[in-house]
Parts: sequence; C-alpha cells; structure tokens
Amino acid sequence: MLSIITAEQAASLIRDTDTLIVGGNGGTGVAEAILDALEQRFVSGQGPHNLTLINITGVGAVTEKGLCHLAHEGLIARVIGGNFGLQVPFMRLVRDELIDAYNFPQGVMSQLCRAMAAKHPGVLTHVGLDTYMDPRQDGGRMNKRTTAPLVDLLELHGQSYLLYRVPAPPDVAIIRGTSADEDGYISMEHEGTTREDLSIAQAVHNAGGTVICQVKRIVKRGSIHPQMVKIPGFLIDHVVLEPDQMQTYGTVYDPARCGETRVPVAMITPDPLTERRVIARRAAFELRPRDVVNLGVGISAMIPNVAAEEGISDLITLTVESGVVGGVPGHAREFGTAINPRVILDQAYQFDFYDGGGLSCAFLSFAEVDETGNVNVTRFGERRDGSGGFIDITQNAKRLIFSGTMTGGKFDIGVENGRLAIRRDGAFRKFVSKVGQISFSASLAAQRGQHVSYVTERAVFELENGSVTLTEIAPGVRLEEDILAHMGFRPRISPQLKDMDPRIFRSGPMGIAQSFMALPARSRKVA
Repeated sequence: MLSIITAEQAASLIRDTDTLIVGGNGGTGVAEAILDALEQRFVSGQGPHNLTLINITGVGAVTEKGLCHLAHEGLIARVIGGNFGLQVPFMRLVRDELIDAYNFPQGVMSQLCRAMAAKHPGVLTHVGLDTYMDPRQDGGRMNKRTTAPLVDLLELHGQSYLLYRVPAPPDVAIIRGTSADEDGYISMEHEGTTREDLSIAQAVHNAGGTVICQVKRIVKRGSIHPQMVKIPGFLIDHVVLEPDQMQTYGTVYDPARCGETRVPVAMITPDPLTERRVIARRAAFELRPRDVVNLGVGISAMIPNVAAEEGISDLITLTVESGVVGGVPGHAREFGTAINPRVILDQAYQFDFYDGGGLSCAFLSFAEVDETGNVNVTRFGERRDGSGGFIDITQNAKRLIFSGTMTGGKFDIGVENGRLAIRRDGAFRKFVSKVGQISFSASLAAQRGQHVSYVTERAVFELENGSVTLTEIAPGVRLEEDILAHMGFRPRISPQLKDMDPRIFRSGPMGIAQSFMALPARSRKVA
C-alpha cells in the first residue's frame, strides 16, 4: 500500500548524521516542499544535525530555494557535490570553513549514483586529470578543513586514471516525479529532465535506506504506461503529494519543455542587445552544420536564442548535460530544460556520450584565464562554485569556446551605433598571470589536439602553441587602453588581427544562415 506523507513528516525521517542524497538539477526536478520543511524543522530546534549531503549538481535559484534551504551551520557537516553555484547561501558554508566540502565533476557524481546502486568501489575515469580533481593538486577538496582523500590516482595499462570513491552508504533520498500510482510507480511526464533519480532510488534502497519522492498527483494502480514509468514502486518508501510543484523555478508548467507539445521557434523572443548578447553572437559564429553541441551556464546558455533568431536551430543539435537533447535550451531559471526537446535522457547517459568524445564543440564560461590558457571557473574571490559538468565537457569536446566579459565587477558597457561603448569598466581582471585553480588544463588540451577560443565582448583570443593569442577586436575598442591594460599578462598579438564581424553589434538578425549552410561539417574523428 502506498505510503503518502506530508512534507513535514518526510523531514522528520531524516536523523542526525544521516547521509542524504538530494536530487534535482538547477531549478528542475527539485522536491522543494520537502527541502523547505527540512529547513523549518531544523530552525525550530528539532534537528537533524551534522548530515552528509550528496548533490549531483547545483540545486537552487542562486540566493533562494533548493539547497539554499540547508545553508545552516550545524545542519550539514559534510558535502560531496557536483556544483554549488546555484546555492550561494550554501556556498558560504564552504567558503567560511564551516563544513567539509568535496566537489566532483557533475558527470562523475551522476555516474557515482549508479556505482552506489551496484555497490561498486567508485568511478574510474580520465575526467579530472591535471585539474584540481587530481590528488596531485586538490583532490576535489574545496577548502582547508577538508583533508580526507576521496580521489585516487591509478595507473592502468600505462595510462593514468582517477578513481572517485563511492561515499558512505546513503540513508535517505529526496527525489521528485510527476505521478505516482497506488503502488508507488513513478512517472515524470511533466518533468523537463529525468536526471539520475532512478539510480539514486536504487542506491538508497540497496543500502537499506529510505526513499522519499515528491509528486504532483496520485493516479490509479497500473494506469501509467510501463514505458513511461521511471522508478518502480518497490524502490519508493514514501510519497509526498505537492499539487502545486513547479516545473522549474521560472515556470509553473510549460508543455513544450517536457515534450507534450511543440511551439514554433519564431515565438521565441530575441534577447536584448547587451554586452552578453554580443558575446553569445560572436560565439555562435563557431557553430558548424550538424554539430552536436553542449551549452554551459551563463552567457553560453544564451546561444540557442541567437541560433533561433538566425534560423539555424534545426541544423545543429544542442544538448545540455542534464540529459536534454535537441530543441532550444533555456537559461537563467530555466537552465537544464529546453523548449521542444527531441530526447530527454537520464543524465548519466548524457555524460557517457560526453566522456567518450561525442561532442563536436562546447560553449562554456570562464572566470579567470591565464597566460598559458588555463581556465578557472570553480574557486575565485568569494566564490566556491565547483565544476558542474565543466571538467567532463572541456576534457572531451573536440572544439571549445570559453565566453565571458573582459573584466568583472560593476561595469557599464553597451552597444551604440554599431560599436561597443565602454562607459565604465569592471574593477576585476579576468585575464590573470596565474589562475587561482585549474578547472581546465590548456596543456592537456594541447596534447589532445583540442581547438580552444576565448570570446569576450571586446576581443577574441585563440590558444596557439601554448599561449593566448589576440585575433579579433571589437569596433570602437582601443587595443592598449581597453584590452591590454586590463590583462595580467601581455598576450601574443596575431599578425592577422582583425575586427569582429560588424553584424554582431547591430540590432536584428545577423543573416548568417546562408553562409552557415555553406560551411563544411566538423569531422567526427578524434584528432
């Protein structure tokens, strides 16, 4: 018989020192009612205390919701997570040395759920070599108080690999679906992602723990088509009914995000022409017909909007690490989902494809770039974001485009009369002599034959022969005053330095569809 409990009852099942796995991806698939109830229980003095938290990637709306509910000293003692950037209050616990904190690549975290389910010792992979995941650097540890090693360097058949150890057996899982039938069989027909919730449920069930699933409705026994069932009922211990659960943190329910309907791409409104859209537009010039593309968070997530305006969306396949394939991926509070997806895979399968080198190209953000081309997106200033899928993707895609503004902090930059207008620059340099943490290893990329670019609103750089080379400059920008003066090193300047395409700085479509279709498709063979 199905056990239906309240969110408050669910929270009461979590005991001191439990290991808790929380599902969700950004703002999708989050059991928000249960997490809110858990926070309220702790704040009222009822506990629990000193939990070990496992989260596959960032879960939250930056300053609220999701794992922001758990950002209380004493509630969490240790975290093993794929990302913390969407849960800034929780990030403070890591930054201020209040908890032990490990960050593993998002794909590894997803695959660790399968390893836990099967009681394997861990995930053996090349992902993370020569970055801060490598035990020769930080071993995935995100602050000074975290000392115990959880990553091992192994040699196998003459090759180096990392073994990410399986954490302690999990006690409780908090996951989400759309419908539960009277026997607890779970479907996800209104979900924009299916994540790794099945593997989480298997892992906790096989460890003798408690699996709690939040759903929006209860349906008749056996009424869910077996091909729609994502989690069998024997894995579910309790269901929390939350009829008002939102599809994402920005949308109550959009049938075009879960495949129930499709909408014309022409209905997608173009983003305004800001400095961020300038970057997204320039980055989009690196696309090729039939590309299979990954899009990261931030500016890179704005590229689908550009592709839609230019009418080339159907000529490429856009993917997001959450498991979404095809359609037009969303950004901000919709990140992780897509309008008109063609396929929604469990996340671990998406990373199997990524890790094997299946991506034609990938668009990602940067926080710091150094003179050798290394990139840091994971630990800088007051931030302790962690990698998300960044390391899985950047170590395996054939073509990499890193996007970001030239400087950080408060700035006033716009587009006026077809030229970039820098009215006030940011106070922080992003191009530095040495990055604070190696999230992307340029030397490893060179060994693997990857082609790497760095795109900003005012300049484009290429990684050439172990150094960062300036290749393009925006109209209206001065080389010395607006570019070189804001860098912690002097880049090589290409003898063929040229202006960025002027169409990037004009309102309305750039009209690149015809020239795009004439471009040759990228080779599928690994260099």
